[in-house]
Amino acid sequence: MTTYKTILLEYREEGYVIITMNRPGELNALSKDMRLELTDCFTQLEGDPSVKTIILTGGDFVFSAGGDIKEMSALPDSEIEAYFRSIFVCLRRISLFPKPVIAAVGGIALGGGFNLAVVCDLIVASENAIFGHPELRLGLNPLFNPIRRLVGMAKAKEIALLGEPIPANEALRIGLVNKVVVPEKLLMEVESMAREISRRSAKATEVVKKVSSMVPHLEVGAALSLEFELSTFLFSRPERKTYMREFLISEEMRKRRRRTGD
Repeated sequence: MTTYKTILLEYREEGYVIITMNRPGELNALSKDMRLELTDCFTQLEGDPSVKTIILTGGDFVFSAGGDIKEMSALPDSEIEAYFRSIFVCLRRISLFPKPVIAAVGGIALGGGFNLAVVCDLIVASENAIFGHPELRLGLNPLFNPIRRLVGMAKAKEIALLGEPIPANEALRIGLVNKVVVPEKLLMEVESMAREISRRSAKATEVVKKVSSMVPHLEVGAALSLEFELSTFLFSRPERKTYMREFLISEEMRKRRRRTGD
């Protein structure tokens, strides 16, 4: 695996990888180099069958402060299109990644950092996490659609137009994040989720991701047809027998323990 300058990789034998953004002196600001490295990293991990789940984090105290304003302010006009193209490519690479991606958000997730979190499949935030879109103050627009899909049109407009900071518990209340935990248990909780997901069939979790992205755009009949088609596909796979056999064995062991009082 490639060694990167702005991100760190930790492989776990249980089948998941932790990607840590590593520009602490710049609050993990998303420089062009970091975006290119994230894009390359996700591309390589997609082809690694030993990796079933990804954790994306910035550490305990900051997820990402967003775009690198110093870098952006010095950008010549001739490079603007390519610069924003790299942002699009990075976010699209993560959004369309076929394996589950969990964002572990400790501290701030602002602007581009907020964008990075909401294109992940699950978001777990520490109690000290703060989300926000201050882009309008810089004459820029926040990424709207991923937020709308999570919290609905009215709330997404409020977040985008007002740019007010959103504390972790409020983010949980409005459906922006899946879970809030104390800071010292953030990575522990997310790793527990990653282990659980990684025990599942890789193809089945890929199907769940595909269904969740497609079904909202289909009418009811078409959505139901798609889900049954994919269910039939998964049931016909040989691995289904293995997973069912393991389930029945575990159930039998559970019943025996209950009978013996263990």
